[in-house]
Amino acid sequence: MKLNWVQIFRLGLVQMCLGAIVVLTTSTLNRLMVVELAMPAVLPGALVALHYGIQITRPNWGFRSDTKGNRTFFIIAGMGALGLGALLAAFGVVVMPDQTMLGLTISIVAYAMIGVGVGASGTSLLALLATATEPRRRAAAATITWLMMIFGIAVTAGTVGAYLDPYTPALLMRVVAVVTAGTFVLTILSVWGVERRVIAERESEAAPFRQGLAEVWAEPRARAFTLFIFLSMTAYFMQELILEPYAGLVFAFSPGESTQLSGAQNGGVFVGMLAVGLLATGLRLGSLRTWVIAGCIGSAASLIAIAILGEVQIGLLTPAVVALGIFNGMFAVAAIGSMMALAGEGRGKREGTRMGLWGAAQAVAAGLGGLLGAAAADVLRIWFEVASAFGLVFFAEAGLFVVAALIAARVIDHNKVRSQDGPMPIAVPGE
Repeated sequence: MKLNWVQIFRLGLVQMCLGAIVVLTTSTLNRLMVVELAMPAVLPGALVALHYGIQITRPNWGFRSDTKGNRTFFIIAGMGALGLGALLAAFGVVVMPDQTMLGLTISIVAYAMIGVGVGASGTSLLALLATATEPRRRAAAATITWLMMIFGIAVTAGTVGAYLDPYTPALLMRVVAVVTAGTFVLTILSVWGVERRVIAERESEAAPFRQGLAEVWAEPRARAFTLFIFLSMTAYFMQELILEPYAGLVFAFSPGESTQLSGAQNGGVFVGMLAVGLLATGLRLGSLRTWVIAGCIGSAASLIAIAILGEVQIGLLTPAVVALGIFNGMFAVAAIGSMMALAGEGRGKREGTRMGLWGAAQAVAAGLGGLLGAAAADVLRIWFEVASAFGLVFFAEAGLFVVAALIAARVIDHNKVRSQDGPMPIAVPGE
């Protein structure tokens, strides 16, 4: 028995919970450290890079899913570690003004826990989806769960932003505690019993992890797609840690307003993903390669607009950020469709290892991109005005998106993907 649409939706709720917690650490706490605490942007950039760097262990989690199963345990345990890490990270921000070193130490431990939690829970979840979903539904299942994650990010960012003004440390702790406790309980309710009711093929335990990973890396298509994921995600995440500080420093957004800006961006991502799925499925417009390239070019144009708005001081930042989100969503949904379709290629029963490899490439790229963006903004502010310094980083990111579009034209073989999983990654439930 394979996953039905209700079970896929339940697993999507777990992905939604992951996004809800992560957005607090990458957006809200980041903004508080840079603006309210007047710390260099490279500090939260390094902390976020730490949590992404630890996710280099994702292939190990995926291989464990291929060999030993027990995915439900790792999904729940990972979510618990993620929630505790987020709560501890918020406490670190509260402590920093009076005891900087103690606050930094707490934050390092917290972000390490966040990395372990995301790696264990997220990879095990994707491995369960890849192995327990019918091949024709894999891309659709991945896109549905990803849309739910974006929905969780957008709703959490908007809601937290509304409740966080006027900001106080006590209010921050209460808000984070409510979000982490709620998501942990929802995760248990969502995943409980699903794995027992489905057939999820797994590899025998004969092959060690290094051999399994080497077998996947030896596949030319898996290796090329890993490179594409790394380069494109570096571009995707460069603005993650500087957009909210940019809104606060250049456009005088309050903490709540800048958090809501993050929610608006992720709402745009949701719309972009949904629009591409509906257009491609209903009207069969475009291919995976076409939508990836269009999303990358549109993202580049939006970033250039965001940079120019800061220079001319026109209050259209929110519409420009929403446009960036829409094009980001277009790019991401096509990449996800390719990823889930390609997960079943090559040596059998290695879906979890492939997903772990690509997840690790994405995590390393996200950490590197975020850190590079934050560090570049700090360095450029030495020689340039604030708006110009941030603007130059946005221009650099736009250039990376253009390069990613050129790489996508070579890496993504749309015809092969389409022949396995249907026209595009969105499918109508019940088809």
